[in-house]
Amino acid sequence: MESLPKCYTVLFNAVTDAIKALGEQDYEKTMVLLVRGQMDAEDAYIDDE
Repeated sequence: MESLPKCYTVLFNAVTDAIKALGEQDYEKTMVLLVRGQMDAEDAYIDDE
């Protein structure tokens, strides 16, 4: 099985954490996790190039 680029796993993990925060109705944390995940995934994508 071919492994995914790091940016995908970074974003997937951030979304997973955000879903958990949503379940706890912590909407501010959810937004922070999603924005940070987006930025970290972008950085990982740039680093892989």
